[in-house]
Amino acid sequence: MRGEILFLAHRVPFPPDRGDKIRSHHVLKALAEIAPVHVGCLAENSTDITNEHRLAEVAASWCMSRRSKPLPVAGVEALLRGQPVSLTAFRSEALSQWVNQLLAERDIGAIYVFSGQMGQYVPRDWQGRLLVDLVDVDSAKFEAFAEAGRGPRSWIDAREGKLLRGVEAELAKRADATLLVSEAEADLLRKRVPTPDRIRALRNGIDCAAFDPKAVEPEQALASGGPHYVFTGQMDYAPNIDAVRRMTNAIMPGVLSKLPSAQFHIVGRAPTREVMALDGVNNTRVVGEVPDTRPWLAGADIVVAPLTIARGVQNKVLEAMAMARPVIVSPDAATGIEAKSGRHFIVASNDAAFVEELLRLSNDSGTARALGHSARQFVLDTMSWPAMLSDLPRLLGLEQVAPRDAA
Repeated sequence: MRGEILFLAHRVPFPPDRGDKIRSHHVLKALAEIAPVHVGCLAENSTDITNEHRLAEVAASWCMSRRSKPLPVAGVEALLRGQPVSLTAFRSEALSQWVNQLLAERDIGAIYVFSGQMGQYVPRDWQGRLLVDLVDVDSAKFEAFAEAGRGPRSWIDAREGKLLRGVEAELAKRADATLLVSEAEADLLRKRVPTPDRIRALRNGIDCAAFDPKAVEPEQALASGGPHYVFTGQMDYAPNIDAVRRMTNAIMPGVLSKLPSAQFHIVGRAPTREVMALDGVNNTRVVGEVPDTRPWLAGADIVVAPLTIARGVQNKVLEAMAMARPVIVSPDAATGIEAKSGRHFIVASNDAAFVEELLRLSNDSGTARALGHSARQFVLDTMSWPAMLSDLPRLLGLEQVAPRDAA
C-alpha cells in the first residue's frame, strides 16, 4: 500500500463503550499509526454528535453523517430495491458524495470497511487495497433469528439473512482480505461464500489497563446482601434480551430455591419494555444505562452471559475476565475465546448447569476468587489490543512499517 487510508464505519468509533465501537475504535487507532486516515461514519444520536470532536484526535479528515432514516422507511425502501434492510438503513447520500470527492482529491491507497453495511460506499471501479472487516457473519445471525422466530418477523429475518449472504459473498470476492472476529466466524464464512481463500480472523483484544480491578471502586449497591450476579450489554439487542429473560425466568428460580437472597442485575443502555418488565421478577433488578460498567463488574460476585444466539467474540465476557471476575457463560458466548472451561471461566451447557455452577461458586468464595484471577491472567497474557492488531501492516501490503505519530 502507498498513500493514505479511508476508514468507513457504520457507527462513530467514540466512545468505545459497546462491542462494535470498541473494535472499530482500536482498529482506527492502529491504522492512524500506519498512515493518515480519513474517517467516514454515521451518527445515531446526540451522544454521537457530542463525540465528533474526538475524530480530530486520529483523523486527517472526516465526515459524520446523521443516520436519521426511520427503520420502517428503510424497510420499505429495501423491499422496493430488493436489498437488505441493513444496507438501506445505513445509506447516506451525503456520506457517499464525501467518499467520492475524497477519493478524487486525496492519495487514498487503501480502504478499510468496518461492518458489511459500509461496503456499499466503495466504488465499483476501486483499484486500491480493500480490507473488509465483517466482524461477524451477520447473515447467519439473521438466519438463526428466523429459525427461532415466527410470523412476519421470521419471514423478515429469513429475507435479511438470504440477502446479506449475497452481500457478504460479493464483498469477500472484491476484498484483498475479509476479516472476522474469530477463527470460528472465519470458518463459517469460508463455508458460505464461493471465494474463501482470502478470509481470516482478526481477533478482538481488551484494554487491560482500563479494565483493571485495582483501578476501580466496586459499585456500592452490590456491597451488601447477595450474592450478586451481573449481566452487561446493549439492552435493545435481541440476543441480550433473550439472555436476560432466560436468566430471570429459567435460571434464577433454581438459584433462589437454595439462595433466596441472590440478586440478578441487568446493566446496560436502552432497556426495552420486555427488559423493564423483568424488574422485580425473581430478585432481578433492571439497572439500565450507567456511566461506567466497570464498578458493576468489580462488585459482582459472578458475571453471567447465558446467550443462546451469539456471533463472534463477546466483549462483555472479556471485560469481566479482565476485571478478575468469575464468569459463567453459555457455549455460544464462549465462542472465539480460547480459554479453558473450569480454569479461566465456566461454560454451562443448559439452564440446570447454570444453576449448579452459580450455586457452587456462590458457596465457595475461594474457588470463585481463583477462577477470577486466572481469567485476568489469561486476558493479560493473550488478548491485548496491540497483539491482536499487529498484523494490520501486512494486511495493508506493508511488510515493514515505522510507527507514526497519530496526532
